[in-house]
Amino acid sequence: MKFKRFWKWQYIVPAAIVAAPILLALVVVLFGGIVMLLWNWLLPPLFDVPRIDVWQGFGLFLLGRLLFGGFGGHGGGHSRSMTPEERERMRRRFCRGRKEDEPAASLDDGGSAQSG
Repeated sequence: MKFKRFWKWQYIVPAAIVAAPILLALVVVLFGGIVMLLWNWLLPPLFDVPRIDVWQGFGLFLLGRLLFGGFGGHGGGHSRSMTPEERERMRRRFCRGRKEDEPAASLDDGGSAQSG
């Protein structure tokens, strides 16, 4: 029984060692290439910015995922896990710079404040 398990690992580990860098290179080329093609198609003619290569495209992809999307999990839905008290505390903290007589936008009515 142990002998069969040894033979499985003997083939799986080298295959994983060889496949991991190949898969990583494919991911870099795929995602970096898509961002590079979109950037080079849109931005140089519109805004006269320089063209980028695949590595810079992959860097932009990673930066965008870090800033806006995260990597897996529930992404940007942090307010869904908040209790109503935490939401109210955050709402007060964000509205702290407003005047006292100015009504704050409520999340319950879709974010539109009514002025009287």
